Amino acid sequence: MAEPAGAGPTRRRSGEGRTRDLSRPPAPEPLPLPVVDTHCHLDIADGPGDAWWPVEEALAASAAVGVPRVVQVGCDRPGARWAVRCAEEHEAVVAAVALHPNEAPLLAARGELDEALAEVDALAAHPRVRAVGETGLDAFRTGPEGRAAQEASFRAHIAMAKRHGKALQIHDRDAHDDVLRVLEEEGAPERVVFHCFSGDAAMARHCAERGYYLSFAGTVTFKNAQPLRDALAVTPLERVLVETDAPYLAPMPYRGRPNASYLVPLTVRALAAGLGRDLAEVCSALAANTERAFGAW
Repeated sequence: MAEPAGAGPTRRRSGEGRTRDLSRPPAPEPLPLPVVDTHCHLDIADGPGDAWWPVEEALAASAAVGVPRVVQVGCDRPGARWAVRCAEEHEAVVAAVALHPNEAPLLAARGELDEALAEVDALAAHPRVRAVGETGLDAFRTGPEGRAAQEASFRAHIAMAKRHGKALQIHDRDAHDDVLRVLEEEGAPERVVFHCFSGDAAMARHCAERGYYLSFAGTVTFKNAQPLRDALAVTPLERVLVETDAPYLAPMPYRGRPNASYLVPLTVRALAAGLGRDLAEVCSALAANTERAFGAW
């Protein structure tokens, strides 16, 4: 299958000045049943020498360990366009499109936010786009001066997800209360996914009670992530999803190295352990949950 037109990273995470190991970790033991990586960035380079990993190679590696499908997430206008092209040309891929919360204030400062939102809205109508996201709020990288633009963008994306009948995929960093407030004020779409869930057990219960999906990444395996494991433990299995956020957040024991969808089995095994469930049961539930959230493909 041909690579998408203009294939290649829309962003590049530089390795300059760092001594971390940039080699790809070895493939883990395959899963007993297939699952989906519900959030990855195939267009961002973070491999050996910061080399971009071609889509077909990345997909083949993940399929070999029981991860045959992925949700490719575009976080800015070029990334959203690329995500749609990638999904058109690779049957294993569906797309999510949005303006990242940290992108919104930059666009607003240039007077381009409305135009950018209109483009994402048009892309969201595409049948290979299954989610509007990642959108939400980020109080870690954006200061108070950018919060109004972030919130306006978040509200626009919520409306977009409702208008197109797509899942809403949320980025929430250091902004739990405000994210939940905006969802309540706007009225949540039918399907809400908290990408790379980072809340505590109380928040997990709150989200589960409202029917939101909590997507867990490699962070759940980190040594300092006991509050996140506590959140997982109280999350009903039917509300759990798994993701990589690749090329970031590689699970233990490979934290800091390039992440990719083929490492999902490490996180799935951690989820099974944290939930006290059989691995095959968890795989089956993750697959069913993904189909409810994003549809079949």
